[in-house]
Amino acid sequence: MHTKVEAEPLKEEMSGAEIFIQALKNEKVELLFGYPGGAVLPIYDALYKMPIKHVLARHEQGAIHAAEGYARVSGKPGVVIATSGPGATNLVTGITDAMMDSLPLVIFTGQVARGVIGTDAFQEADVVGITMPITKHNFQVRQISDLPRIVKEAFYIATTGRPGPVLVDIPKDISAEVMSPNFELEVDLPGYQPTLSPNVLQIKRLLEAVKNAKRPVVLAGAGVLHAKASEQLLAFVEQNNLPVVNTLLGLGTFPAEHPLNLGMGGMHGTYAANMAMYECDLLISIGARFDDRLTGNLKHFAPKATVAHIDVDPAEIGKNVTTQIPIVADAKEALTKLNEEFDAKPNISEWLAHLTTYKEQYPLWYNNCEKEISPQHLIELVHECTAGNAIVTTDVGQHQMWAAQYYRFNAPNRWVTSGGLGTMGFGFPAAIGAQLADREANVVALVGDGGFQMTLQEMSLLTELDLPVKIVIVNNNALGMVRQWQETFYEQRYSQSIMQHQPDFVKLAESYGIRGIQVTSEKQAKEVLQETLNKREPILIDCRVSRMENVYPMIAPGKGLHEMIGVKR
Repeated sequence: MHTKVEAEPLKEEMSGAEIFIQALKNEKVELLFGYPGGAVLPIYDALYKMPIKHVLARHEQGAIHAAEGYARVSGKPGVVIATSGPGATNLVTGITDAMMDSLPLVIFTGQVARGVIGTDAFQEADVVGITMPITKHNFQVRQISDLPRIVKEAFYIATTGRPGPVLVDIPKDISAEVMSPNFELEVDLPGYQPTLSPNVLQIKRLLEAVKNAKRPVVLAGAGVLHAKASEQLLAFVEQNNLPVVNTLLGLGTFPAEHPLNLGMGGMHGTYAANMAMYECDLLISIGARFDDRLTGNLKHFAPKATVAHIDVDPAEIGKNVTTQIPIVADAKEALTKLNEEFDAKPNISEWLAHLTTYKEQYPLWYNNCEKEISPQHLIELVHECTAGNAIVTTDVGQHQMWAAQYYRFNAPNRWVTSGGLGTMGFGFPAAIGAQLADREANVVALVGDGGFQMTLQEMSLLTELDLPVKIVIVNNNALGMVRQWQETFYEQRYSQSIMQHQPDFVKLAESYGIRGIQVTSEKQAKEVLQETLNKREPILIDCRVSRMENVYPMIAPGKGLHEMIGVKR
């Protein structure tokens, strides 16, 4: 694949660090997330002389999760810089998270000088070897003349095809070398040519299958978001009158309040969504990868269905679920072609009525607490007080599942969560990146008391950067999902899952110059959320919810979609 990029060659000599900064500017990078250190001092010195806006995180993990939030909301690549050794290894969790959730990141790490690589030099780590399994691609710059090309290729690989993280390791002596660069570059990667346009014959096969189906269902995943294909998905669904299930990361691809939406599928999905996938005769997966939390026991996943799978990554098709109609393509291009070739919608009125009965008879449910706040009701209050328009970020665990169930996302790119890796500590720094991506948005970080304590030092950035992020702590004094599994599967042996001692989150917020409020009742929660969530200032709200509340419904490990527990009150 060839992409011609014209730029005015710079004749004067530049250091490697200056060449690097100029290469970022040529890629129209507007924001860097990073943390300086010895191996990247030449780069930070060049950044001082050739400024690009930089966010100084308080920990490298905070920097990369913020970059993920920025990438998810903006659609642009998140750019991260860290020093060698511990700076680079502190990025590993975020790199893995971005790899599993297909987020476009370009990560630059400093490295010790070329002459001492492999000698266990101070702050040396083999970051290329460490990150090879968790990046879409990685590079180590060995000659200064390669630097402009490698930066160009890194951005191209990260943002095309299936997005993902790309890492570039830059030895310190290359940053200090001098040469006359040429930025007139052509990306030429014969071994990397993503297939974007669908095979027309497979499109016709799928349309024929839709026409003849009696029980079809669409499964919409995050690939629809990456392809910016929500409008095309809505058109395809409405003209064929097809019911829709969302994956966790696909929430917002299709309006939650649309009558054809069955809700989220999987371990904590709705009964209607899971039974639709279990009983369907045609499953159309668009940009979803059939992970185990969605499918449950594969033996019972869509057992009677013809499976059509649209995905830009051919490695995903047939990986977990046998596929009869494979379509390798960008989701937007595939849906556009499906809409152009539209013939006749199927006659599925009985199927839709059947699914409506499931929705009516088995809705999501919870019990109101008398003395504490119901966490599910808390999420409903956040939805009500933000009119459902907030960008919501989460960590992983119970609060994440309640947010997915009860905050009804009607638009794309409003839901920022850690899916595949399930990373505690993700939610709050991701909210910072999301707010930087959309300064006018109402950003709410819904976090657990456990995960928040992993990256709470990033509160410094809220006042420093004037970011009106709201932090809503769903505080149950426990590692909630761990406690729930111990209750359900380990005979209530709560081994190290109850938090006996917690900080005073209100005072902690105030120490960072942020207003903090503690709420302990549903009446108080409603009053506080109504008063605070739409203010243009950062506020922390510590919500004391029921410790023993569980997330239902649930598919236990090893069980099928039709074997949910906790379906009824």
